[in-house]
Amino acid sequence: MEGMSALLLPVLLCLVSAVAYAGAAIVQERVAATTADGPGARGPLRRPGWWGAVALTGLGAGLHVVALAYGPLSLVQPLGALTIVFALPMAALFARRPVGSAGWRGALLATGGLAGILTLTGPPRAETLDAAQRPLLAAAVLTGAAVLALGARRARRAVVRGVVLAAAAGAAFGMGSVFTKAAAEDWTSHETGSLVPTLLATAVLASAGMLLSQASYRGAGLAAPLATVTIVNPVVAAAVGTAVLGETFRYGAAGGVLAVLAGGFATAGVVTLSRVAPGGAATITVCSRTTVPRARHCVPQVGARK
Repeated sequence: MEGMSALLLPVLLCLVSAVAYAGAAIVQERVAATTADGPGARGPLRRPGWWGAVALTGLGAGLHVVALAYGPLSLVQPLGALTIVFALPMAALFARRPVGSAGWRGALLATGGLAGILTLTGPPRAETLDAAQRPLLAAAVLTGAAVLALGARRARRAVVRGVVLAAAAGAAFGMGSVFTKAAAEDWTSHETGSLVPTLLATAVLASAGMLLSQASYRGAGLAAPLATVTIVNPVVAAAVGTAVLGETFRYGAAGGVLAVLAGGFATAGVVTLSRVAPGGAATITVCSRTTVPRARHCVPQVGARK
C-alpha cells in the first residue's frame, strides 16, 4: 500500500498531462487539415490555433516532467497512452458525434491494460543515467528518426507516411522523457555537471518530436499518427528504463511477464482506437475538384468509408 500511495501523485499528473496532450493533438490535426500548402513547413506557424497547440503541449510536457521526477519511466510513459483514450472522446464531443461501441471497447482495453501496469509497477527509486551513455542514446535516436523521416518521403500513401513520421516522433519523445528523467535526477542529487548538456539534448529531442508529429498529421488524420506516437513513445522509454536504469516490476520475473501482457492489452486498445474516428466511421480526406494528395482545398469528412 505504501508503494501504491507513493505512485498516486505521478499518476494524477499523468492524467492531467494526457488531457492536455489530447487537446493539442486535436488542434494540430485540425490545423494540418485546414492549412493550404505553403512554403515548406512554415504554414502552420501562421495559424493562432497551432500556437494554442504548442501551449497545450507545453502544459502537458510540464506536468509530464514533474511526473517523471516522482515516478518511474516504466509507469509514467505507458500512462501516456491515455492521450488517445481521451483524444477520440474529446474530438467526438467537439464534433457532436458519438464514439461508438468499438471506440469504447478500445478505451476499456487500453485503460484496463494501463491499470494492470500500474498495479505491477514497483515503488519509485533513485535512477541515474550514466553521463557517458547520454550522447550515445541521443545520437542513436536522432539518427533513427532522421532515417525514418527520409523514408517517409518515399511513401506514396499519406497514412503510411504519417505513421512512419509518427514513429520517428514517438522515438524522439520517448528518449526526450529519458533525458528529462536524467535531468531531474541530476537536479535532486545536486550533480549538475551534465545538467546543461542533458537539458539541451532534451530540447532538441522534444523539438524534433513536435515537428515530426505535426508533419505526421498532414493528410493522415488524427487516429493513426496519434496511436503510433502513443505506442512507440512508451516502448522506447520503458526499454531504456528496464535495460539501462534497472527498473523492475513487482513479483520478479512473473510480474514482468504480467506487465508485458498488460502492455499487450493496452496496445490492443490503442490499435482499436486508432481504427475508430468519432462517430465510428472511417475518416478520409475529401478534396474539392481533385484527388491529388497535395491539393489545396482538402478537408476531413467523417462518415465516408474507403
